[in-house]
Amino acid sequence: MLLSQMIRPDRTLAVVLREGSEAAVVKGAASTYALALEAATTNRSLAAVIAGYGLAEAVDLAALAADNRLALPITHPDPAHLHLTGTGLTHLGSAAARDAMHTTLQAETLSDSMKMFRMGLEGGRPPQGQIGVQPEWFYKGNGTTAIAPGAPLTAPGFAEDGGEEAEIAGIYIIAPDGAPCRVGWALANEFSDHVTERVNYLFLAHSKLREASFGPEILVGDLPADIRGTSRIRRAGKVIWEKPFLSGEANMSHSYANLEHHHFKYQIFRQPGDLHVHMFGTATLSFADVIRCAPGDRFEIEAAPFGLPLINPLAFAPKPAAPTTIKAL
Repeated sequence: MLLSQMIRPDRTLAVVLREGSEAAVVKGAASTYALALEAATTNRSLAAVIAGYGLAEAVDLAALAADNRLALPITHPDPAHLHLTGTGLTHLGSAAARDAMHTTLQAETLSDSMKMFRMGLEGGRPPQGQIGVQPEWFYKGNGTTAIAPGAPLTAPGFAEDGGEEAEIAGIYIIAPDGAPCRVGWALANEFSDHVTERVNYLFLAHSKLREASFGPEILVGDLPADIRGTSRIRRAGKVIWEKPFLSGEANMSHSYANLEHHHFKYQIFRQPGDLHVHMFGTATLSFADVIRCAPGDRFEIEAAPFGLPLINPLAFAPKPAAPTTIKAL
């Protein structure tokens, strides 16, 4: 089952359910968030809640996407209560891409990235019921920096780079009792500034404070262990870079359960009603292949279980003319 949100002609949202090639509006549903909160509050599955509403008119999702009428598949009524976060060095091969961006002092000395990756290999997949090693973790922003499919991902004017990261994101809502509940899974573009990160690993936090996009559809249910997708960049209509990406636990050094634990172990991330979009990392990015993205480039991320591809053009905001002014009160 796949869920998305379409924009009606009057600019209101409608929830769309897709089973196979058939897609239809969920009758009377105000939003995906409302459906998920109802499921979490009543301790029912999302599928059971949707079945209670029933389906209305059929829709053509591909036509809606072409017409830029697909919104993010889930949003929070108050954007400050949607958290964009992620983990890195979680995929087999991801340390090699990260290491290529950093320089070690001695050939026999492991970089911090490789040390973190090795920790994941040795302790990132603990037996069920046990806690494994914690991963690299970062904060990206809130709902104000969550960008709809089809809309531009805009790098700030001070950014050194704007590059894609094709990832899988977990979508979560916090139940009234503080329990994290997984809504489903989605494609994500964990948009980052790799040039800034390369200057010094301690700039990682700065490099991640960027917009991100996810969707257009949420996969509700079990995630395949072996996910094979494609990430590409088009410039002026021509593909300038394309590469397969692998995800799913069969291709990761951490289990999803371990990554989820180390995010939601913090009480600040278990506030009732909050939404979380948590991105689980990648081993494939164009920057590692010496590709420098330019304004107007189009990022395309696709993988079969997730329905429509996630497509966003790249834009850059104007460079700041002066330092940020602080007003004393």
